[in-house]
Amino acid sequence: MTGSNKRTGGRILVDQLLVHGVEHAFCVPGESYLAALDAFHDSPIHLTVCRHESGAAMMAEAHGKLTGQPGICFVTRGPGVTNASAGLHIAQQDSTPMILFVGQIDRASKGRDAFQEVDFGTAFGSLVKWAVEIDDVERIPEIVGRAFHVAANGRPGPVVVALPEDVLAALATVGDARRFQIHETATRPADLTTIKAMLAKAARPLVIAGGSRWDQQAVDQLVGFAERFELPVAVSFRRQSLFPASHANYVGDIGVGANPALIDYAKSADFVLLLGGRMSESPSQRYTLYDVPVPSQTFVHVHPGEGELGRVYQADLAINVSPRSFCESLAGLSPDAAPNRAGFVRDGRAIYDRWSLKPTNVPGALNPGEIVARLREELPKDAIICNGAGNYATWVHRFYRWEQFGTQLAPISGSMGYGVPAAVGASRLDPNRTIVAFAGDGCFMMTGQELATAVQYDLPVIIVILDNSMFGTIRMHQENHYPGRVTATALRNPDFALMSKAYGGYGETVRTTEDFMPAFRRAKASGKPSILHCILDQEAITPARTLSSYRDAALDRQSRQG
Repeated sequence: MTGSNKRTGGRILVDQLLVHGVEHAFCVPGESYLAALDAFHDSPIHLTVCRHESGAAMMAEAHGKLTGQPGICFVTRGPGVTNASAGLHIAQQDSTPMILFVGQIDRASKGRDAFQEVDFGTAFGSLVKWAVEIDDVERIPEIVGRAFHVAANGRPGPVVVALPEDVLAALATVGDARRFQIHETATRPADLTTIKAMLAKAARPLVIAGGSRWDQQAVDQLVGFAERFELPVAVSFRRQSLFPASHANYVGDIGVGANPALIDYAKSADFVLLLGGRMSESPSQRYTLYDVPVPSQTFVHVHPGEGELGRVYQADLAINVSPRSFCESLAGLSPDAAPNRAGFVRDGRAIYDRWSLKPTNVPGALNPGEIVARLREELPKDAIICNGAGNYATWVHRFYRWEQFGTQLAPISGSMGYGVPAAVGASRLDPNRTIVAFAGDGCFMMTGQELATAVQYDLPVIIVILDNSMFGTIRMHQENHYPGRVTATALRNPDFALMSKAYGGYGETVRTTEDFMPAFRRAKASGKPSILHCILDQEAITPARTLSSYRDAALDRQSRQG
């Protein structure tokens, strides 16, 4: 739209979203951006109203993960935007493109600590890629266009755009911006030649895929590269849809609770290609996996954000391109001679299979590993699996097998409460897709009210709650450091199945492993948002250890220390 008729700032803003290809936005309404809400009334954009700003922001972040386009969220000022900050932190840590639009006080009241006033630059400057306030209605197209550019390019991340009430209500005649572009740079032929020469000398190479700015084509191209050069491929923490788990070259994921044998295998590598990821605290095992700042291995780091190259690891070769662009350049790369590394690849694959095929035994009648293993046989390959943070997720990551790109929604940031809104946001994009969210009881209660959003929009998400009546991860650490001194980790929970029914969904309580799959099929057949309330023995704290084993080991350490 480039006509000369005057539009309100709210209308100009929503028109810019259309210019930039936005089809979905998530919000909690507020009086501070009523003019924008009014513009949505006549817009083809699907606006999802959520029950809490953290849920809305997490849905937008999940949208950014799935599409590679900035997820869009609208909230009001003050408590609205501070509630949404959890979603901003996830987008920042997970390198996800996202734009949070925030209603702001009118310009005349600025600086007076007016009602719900927030200085966005001060409050969010270190948390986002860019925080800006639009102080002129005629600059809305310019600044919104820049927000999309900043959020999606380089290392993607969140942008906060503050919208003063009077700017949104003001009238202006102004043309629209052009649609933003994601800019790709190409890998230099000399760098590819260098990598090829490095691989010719390597006996134990390893690729670690991570980060964002991937797509299915890039994954397929990486698979071909791994096959031609006989390369084992691991994925970084919660990036398990970046390589098909059934492929012979896949050796597992490196993250929290990683396979110790895989960690040893990764350390034994003489060449490492870190492709797209940052190798931050969790996948690096608290920066012990590879030496900082100079790894002892030949180290190649490919990343779209120039600020990440050399930030922690000084690579032998640093390449400032996106994984998508880099993998495209690999399509024509082949070794000059047979690599002769099949044995090393088989060793890595055997490590993964021993770790992930057969679920471990745990105390109690319900085994989360068995549940996950049965779901991996039941669910279609394009099913999206979501989770938040907590020990329950270790069973999901260890025993589920992702096969397609864009089928995992999980926060690298370790944010509790992510799984339910992520599932709702994903289902809003494609309600016909099978979407399963895992949550602990503590995790669910942080954002579980978004089940009402799923009911409102008839989204058949299935939420599997593993309930051990405690903040399990913190209790585990508590027993490990202060054995027997349980403080602030016990929970008294509602009947989650009954809660789901009260919301208008489907609910069942599951107490045994054998009862799970029949209950899951009934939930799916219901066509409703569903909760399967699974009762988990408190001793089943990880796939490998009991809660008591942590306490007993800690008490033994204390006794030996005198």
